Amino acid sequence: MVRLERAVSRRRALVVLAWVALVAAALPFAFRQSEHLRGGGSDVPGSGSLAVDAVVSERLPREQQPLSVVLRARPGTTGAQRRRAIERIRAAVRGEASVAAAAEAFARAEEQLGRGPLATVPLRAPEGEQEALDAARALRDELDAQGPVTATLIGQPALFAALEDEAQSELRSAEAIGLPIVGVVLLIVFGSFAAALLPLVLGVVAVVVTAAEIYLLSRSLEMSVYVTNIASMLGIGVAVDYSLFVLARFREEIAGGAAPDEARSRAMATSGTAVVFSGLAVICSLATLWLIDSTLLRSMALGAILVVAAAVLVAITLLPALIGLLGRRMVRRRLAGAIDRDGDERRWSRWTRAVMRRPALSAVLATAILLALAAPALDLKTTAGPLRELPPDDLTRSATERVAAQSGGFPRAVRVAIVPRGGAKPDPSAVEALAADLRRDPELTRVATRTTSGGEVLVDGASRHDPESPQARDLVERLETGPLARTPLAQSADVHLGGEAARIRDVSDHILDSMWRVIAAALALSFVVLAVALRSILLPLKAVVMNLLSVGAAYGVLVLAFNPINNLTPPLVFVVVLGLSMDYEVFLLSRIRDRYRAHGDNRRAVAEGLATSAGTISSAALIMTAVFLTFVFAGVPSVKEIGLGTAVAIAVDATLVRLVLVPATMQLFGDWNWWLPGRGRGAPARIMRTS
Repeated sequence: MVRLERAVSRRRALVVLAWVALVAAALPFAFRQSEHLRGGGSDVPGSGSLAVDAVVSERLPREQQPLSVVLRARPGTTGAQRRRAIERIRAAVRGEASVAAAAEAFARAEEQLGRGPLATVPLRAPEGEQEALDAARALRDELDAQGPVTATLIGQPALFAALEDEAQSELRSAEAIGLPIVGVVLLIVFGSFAAALLPLVLGVVAVVVTAAEIYLLSRSLEMSVYVTNIASMLGIGVAVDYSLFVLARFREEIAGGAAPDEARSRAMATSGTAVVFSGLAVICSLATLWLIDSTLLRSMALGAILVVAAAVLVAITLLPALIGLLGRRMVRRRLAGAIDRDGDERRWSRWTRAVMRRPALSAVLATAILLALAAPALDLKTTAGPLRELPPDDLTRSATERVAAQSGGFPRAVRVAIVPRGGAKPDPSAVEALAADLRRDPELTRVATRTTSGGEVLVDGASRHDPESPQARDLVERLETGPLARTPLAQSADVHLGGEAARIRDVSDHILDSMWRVIAAALALSFVVLAVALRSILLPLKAVVMNLLSVGAAYGVLVLAFNPINNLTPPLVFVVVLGLSMDYEVFLLSRIRDRYRAHGDNRRAVAEGLATSAGTISSAALIMTAVFLTFVFAGVPSVKEIGLGTAVAIAVDATLVRLVLVPATMQLFGDWNWWLPGRGRGAPARIMRTS
């Protein structure tokens, strides 16, 4: 790090110009980052829902990606206005080469508008998921949502296109709210406009570069529409945090009498090393999401990894170059009310000694609060799908619900595919008996059967509630344990349960069932990394337990606020929180360890280490919490959930865990904190300095 810092300092102007050129080149791609993002990508390999999709894709490809235009006439609309609206729809469909509609569909829509306010024009959409989504994006822009006869596109591709627009809009709003809040916190922490502005600039640079990478990668890889939100949410917070660690150490060195060049070098050798270590820890934690076989989840992990890597790079190259150019302006206080660091350290020292006077009581109380917050997580339920991700007043969602109400339910919420084995045809009487069993279920409003050209039989059921609802999930469970379990068709055919309701259930169960692999890998990884860095066995074990308490508290709050929650939220919150908590763990414990190595007094080392690091940790956690909380005000529930979950976990980790549990347990265990097999209890070791 010292050699890197010296190389950057010698060419600081060139480094800054290189980053400016990179950002300028990235901007055009960053503005187009969502063009190739996908709405699906969450099918479960080997599931019944995927098997049904395969039958439909092969035998009935036009039904694979259904799209329709819904026309709604306002009261008092004339016949001429209705005809002009239909002609506009006809022209829009003709202008989009990838979609088409039968001529009689427009005539039928005109008749429907003559009898009532609602009409539907079914479209023939492209067979591929991405092609259908692209067509929906293009066609949505051509439809009139404001005239006397409104036109709205519905269907799964249309829902995902609407969700993409909503997510992008909310992302811009969250950034517009979050960045000023972060700026105010930084001004209070540093008391200098230059020092406060620098972390914000680095955060924007990291997000812009990552957005361009997302655009380029999405041209050849499947990447989710949610990836931009997670990248922005995590990128701004991480980049600001890393910059804060380095700047805080630089200012400490200046305050201690070091020259700017020497202070910068020391800051990079200590906090710069911690940034690299912490960034790698976050990346490794995110990488464990690849243990879940979900294209959607893996793409979100990839986006988060890219933005963390960008944040590390700007912190160890662009940041020291800018510090070198700005010089002492980084430490000049201009604002009243900025934090008094000497007084701040005295307050934290008093707090630590108070906690350590009654360590058992402090640890029990903090643990009890965390367990109470985590208790609701025992009732955690998950769901997914684009419909409920949209606000109730969204045109696409409301049109979908109106059509379902008028037509008697949500079509094809469940689909049973009967695939004969050995060339035998399914017994018609057994098929009809199965359909009759389905009709008796109160959740199904209508059931229809059809035979494909290949001899497979599809039994389609329309549900009273939308496929993302708890009622639809209960329906799937009833069908599996009831009609499908006892049908004689299973003796001569493969019977698969699919449809949107079954697909959502399959994905949710698959993610939750795979969570143990993510948890085990992430915790084992964090233990090994901390054991190597801190040269201790007990400290990493305590960190693992405390991280579980923080995540459990976040899950409990999420269940109280949202249950059921999106099936992507539990794994994402877990790995993000685990990775970020490593930042604070390393920053705090390495300070404590340095003081312990200096004099060998555990109690004194904890008090001194916490006093010098608690202010920076609290400021960093406040910034991170503020960034995540701005996304709670987004309209997309899954983004709200991730924002709230991570904000709660970070806030809990930086307060109850770092300021109470860590000093209390370190006081209880004494010199055993530093025990490592092969050396005596409490014997100091030569350890890499990381802060």
